[in-house]
Amino acid sequence: MIQATVRLVKEATGLPEARLSADDRRRSRLLRVSLPLLAPSDPAESDEVTALVASMQARYATWRHQPAGSAEPLVLEALSHVLEESRDPRLLEDVWTGWHRVGRSMRPDFTRYVELANRGAREVGFADTGAMWQSKYDMPPEAFDREVDRLWSEVRPLYEALHAYTRARLRATYGDQVPASGPIPAQFLGNMWAQQWDPLYAILAPPSARSGADLTRLLVERATTPSGMVRFAEAFFVSLGFDPLPSTFWERSMLTRPRDREVVCHASAWDVDFVDDLRIKMCIEITGDDFRTVHHELGHNFYQRAYGNLPFLFRDSAHDGFHEAIGDTIALSVTPAYLAKIGLVREDAPRDDDIAFLLRRALEKIAFLPFGLVIDRWRWEVFRGAIGPKEYNRRWWELRREYQGIAPPGERGEEEFDPGAKMHVAANVPYIRYFLAHILQFQFHRALLRTAGVDGPLHLGSIYGSKEAGRRLRTTLEMGASQEWPEALAALTGERTMSGRGLIEYFAPLSRWLAEQNRGVPVGW
Repeated sequence: MIQATVRLVKEATGLPEARLSADDRRRSRLLRVSLPLLAPSDPAESDEVTALVASMQARYATWRHQPAGSAEPLVLEALSHVLEESRDPRLLEDVWTGWHRVGRSMRPDFTRYVELANRGAREVGFADTGAMWQSKYDMPPEAFDREVDRLWSEVRPLYEALHAYTRARLRATYGDQVPASGPIPAQFLGNMWAQQWDPLYAILAPPSARSGADLTRLLVERATTPSGMVRFAEAFFVSLGFDPLPSTFWERSMLTRPRDREVVCHASAWDVDFVDDLRIKMCIEITGDDFRTVHHELGHNFYQRAYGNLPFLFRDSAHDGFHEAIGDTIALSVTPAYLAKIGLVREDAPRDDDIAFLLRRALEKIAFLPFGLVIDRWRWEVFRGAIGPKEYNRRWWELRREYQGIAPPGERGEEEFDPGAKMHVAANVPYIRYFLAHILQFQFHRALLRTAGVDGPLHLGSIYGSKEAGRRLRTTLEMGASQEWPEALAALTGERTMSGRGLIEYFAPLSRWLAEQNRGVPVGW
């Protein structure tokens, strides 16, 4: 597929753009950025670079670490549970360090992969692979670089406030092992990459936090099945005016873990024939988290079907951040009001108080923002040669400190390759889409609530049942990638620039509360 795409890109590059229709010019440009890896045209080098990526993926997937006291080596999922649940500092450091050793053997392969991937990108006119990735966003790479920094500057103050509050509460738990100022040691943040901090909620929860209805318990009490979870999510889209999923979705999706084989259970959505063979692949558990995840995954499927009749190269989202943001936008509407409308909770049922709810969500959404930026900011520098192989790890931790305000458990020399401890680096998967999606979902949510005529705080509003919001959403989804993303953004929100204002408004009550909690506490690092 890569070789065929390179050949087609080279043919398209020779077309006289001035004589092409606007649609054909758009398709030619989309073709050039349709894959995250363009291998060199030399067959041997093409085979080599794809083999390198496969090898790094395999090492990542098969890595195990046996922590002290464990009867056997543990996979990433089990190690992650330790970071989420344990409060033993020595065990946390053991688990964090043990997993990160996965990168050591990847460094030579990664270095060669960078060389070959850049060679392929340059053959079709890009300065390097990072510039090719940045060119997906309908602007020159340097302009996109500035756009990302602009968005980060809008939301950074909220992250810094959350960071300061988290650091102070962790210090109350772990004492001097967490500093009063400066970066937080990564092993204490409840996640292997310190990218989401929601496992820490029990430590960070406000003392007077009021808990509402337990969605997991309600689902279990109703004997909800995995397919029943998906039916709830399908009904959400039907309430907006979308057609139900095709019968083949129910016949071909994987909703539970198979008993006869090993599978990747990471939730994902598929359009197998790029028209209407829609499926999800997920090992659904009857939990509140999976209830929201199912709504997110169907967001992908309904997007895929909406653009399924467009010319092939237009069958994608306006940019890749849109695809993730649409699913997350739907998940933001899983509110107490929505749960009451579908009969899962009583109208008068108690709910989480606002600060408890928003803090829990911020530990997932706000904590993620700088990590979503760092991975590709590091790779862009690698691809353009600003970072050499002998300083990969040094620069990785410089960026993580600069943007995230975190530090490793101890010294990390160049014998380590800590970026390789994240699947997206090992597997050549661009990551900036997730940063953009975490900004866009709140911009989308605010606009659709206004369209639906829903008043009140953004975190309580749901578009469930609004045909008007559904029409506006469907208009954007049906555009696919046929127009530059500002057009799709305008169709959904009335705005032509990405903005963090929706996120800031959503978390405004939490922002005021954090300011009070942080009085007399160092903010920043």
